[in-house]
Amino acid sequence: MTEIRNVEAELVRFRVRLAVVALAVLVAFGLLAWRLYHLQVSRHTDLARQAETNRTAVVPIVPHRGEILDRNGVVLATNYKAYTLEITPSRLGRPVDEAIDAIGEVVEVTARDRKRFRRLLEDSRNFESLPIRMRLSDEEVARFAAQRYRFPGVEIKARLFRTYPLGETGAHVIGYIGRINQRDKERIEDSDDAANYRGTDYIGKLGVEASYENVLHGTTGVEQMETSAGGYAVRRLASHPAKPGDSIRLSIDIHLQKLVEEMYGERRGALVAIDPANGEILAFVSKPTYDPNLFVEGIDHETWDELNNSLDKPLLNRALRGTYPPGSTYKPFMGLAALETGKRTPGAITLDGGSWTFAGHTFRSGHALGSVDLYRSIVKSSNVYYYQLANDMGVNAIHDFMKPLGFGQVTGIDIPGETRGILPSTQWKRATYRRPEQQKWYAGETISLGIGQGYNNFTMLQLASATATVAGGGVRHVPHLVKARQDAQRQQLADVPQPPGQRLGYRPEHVALVQRAMVGVTQEGTSRGVFANAPYLSGGKTGTAQAVTIGQKSRYDARRLAEHQRDHSLYIAFAPAENPRIAVAAIVENAGFGAAHAAPLVRRVMDYWLAGIYPSEADIAALQRGQAGAPIGTPRRVADVVPRALAAP
Repeated sequence: MTEIRNVEAELVRFRVRLAVVALAVLVAFGLLAWRLYHLQVSRHTDLARQAETNRTAVVPIVPHRGEILDRNGVVLATNYKAYTLEITPSRLGRPVDEAIDAIGEVVEVTARDRKRFRRLLEDSRNFESLPIRMRLSDEEVARFAAQRYRFPGVEIKARLFRTYPLGETGAHVIGYIGRINQRDKERIEDSDDAANYRGTDYIGKLGVEASYENVLHGTTGVEQMETSAGGYAVRRLASHPAKPGDSIRLSIDIHLQKLVEEMYGERRGALVAIDPANGEILAFVSKPTYDPNLFVEGIDHETWDELNNSLDKPLLNRALRGTYPPGSTYKPFMGLAALETGKRTPGAITLDGGSWTFAGHTFRSGHALGSVDLYRSIVKSSNVYYYQLANDMGVNAIHDFMKPLGFGQVTGIDIPGETRGILPSTQWKRATYRRPEQQKWYAGETISLGIGQGYNNFTMLQLASATATVAGGGVRHVPHLVKARQDAQRQQLADVPQPPGQRLGYRPEHVALVQRAMVGVTQEGTSRGVFANAPYLSGGKTGTAQAVTIGQKSRYDARRLAEHQRDHSLYIAFAPAENPRIAVAAIVENAGFGAAHAAPLVRRVMDYWLAGIYPSEADIAALQRGQAGAPIGTPRRVADVVPRALAAP
């Protein structure tokens, strides 16, 4: 039977289907057009940058680190170029230990190299390049290059290495650099200078290297390289060179620094010399010291344990962080306080009978000196005079006078880590102790403060700064180590600006009396023998400070005490008396009386600085043994000795 077709209905259905298909095609082309617009117009800049990134690589250029020099231009820290063998763990394609074993068949890899690499690996990310061997010889470079194909992820790089040509000399001042650890990275990332440390592996850790990091580091450059699909460089497209770090010139004289360190020998102590006219530090000695070169590439555990666990604490910067009772070196400042506060007049007499009793407690004073005025109290170092003075002033008045001199305060020196020390007051004691009976200040505790004992605890930097203030007529300058900055490109020197001196408002006649009394110490007092025949007139004050407390009924006998329990030897001084150009504070730990050990060191410092005199070899040997008073042997001219004394190791 023939089917009758409804042509009209089929035509309608066909047209509907055609319209749906046409609409689908139109939507599809619309989407393609929108996507094309989005990619070509809206995201053009972003995608072009990504494409360029896939084609190119931006490589940071690490700047040359600036040098550190002394005031005369002697190089204390510099750089040299050498080859390293470096591993990028993420590109090895095999276990790290297996790769190192294979490398060891081509170039020597010691156990120390492996330990250092493991330590670096723990502190780094997997994609960073880490050195397994430092300072490859030309022969080792050639041998590895011939077998480079065997070691994907291992390559030879030329790097700049920091070196300290004079080794231990001035190490506590200069500091050192070390590899950037995780803590450093976090600090850098939080700073405004993060981009400047791309590609940088090292950063200043201590001393001037740390405090002037932003000056020494320089500005990182970049190279834009075209790369192949395999990631290999094809050609350089653009380059922005790095700007080397500026060099800095210190105020210290490394010749003098080396001499003082040599004179200390194996003894422990610290010495700080300052120019009273401007606060420049001329010598900043802490003994014993260490070799900063050990830290640049990571110190091994054995050496670290030896340094860190030594009873002599060579890593401690004694001039900056070591705190000590000042002993009788405190008396000139107490004398000035007596005059300025009106507690004593220059001619007021105190009877020194050899001891002083307060509330039934007797404070010893050694020899009876009879009638003592302020001048004689300093020259003859009367304890009784200052026992009574401290009692009359009270702890808070002493604190308030000594604070502007810098005692118990951060001086503001331009290296990190300074210790504040202790300048006691009733408020300090309440804040320091927990139990109510410990927080109370007892009147008897004030007495020993007058002779620089008790709670008093200061650094040699603070003591030297205060001495410089008195020598400078009551004008206090912020002590500083960096004198000038040398531009890396133009090689021009520019002084680093310093704040103006602060006049403390002392009456000139009071300062002059204390200065005159300190001159009397070197002419008729406790250091007259040490400064006999000196070619200049100086002022000074000896001091002996207890390292441990000796009972009042016991007499101090160094022979019956362990070496680390014996008294410290201190000396402060300035010269020339009529126009001071140098002020010094020195301590020799556990050495005994100030005139016997610390004063002879200061005498040689002043001989060097003011008269150009270098001690004889016999004199230096005697100083190292602690047996020198006035100079012995035939002195030498500084100019005849310095070149040989500073020969780099």
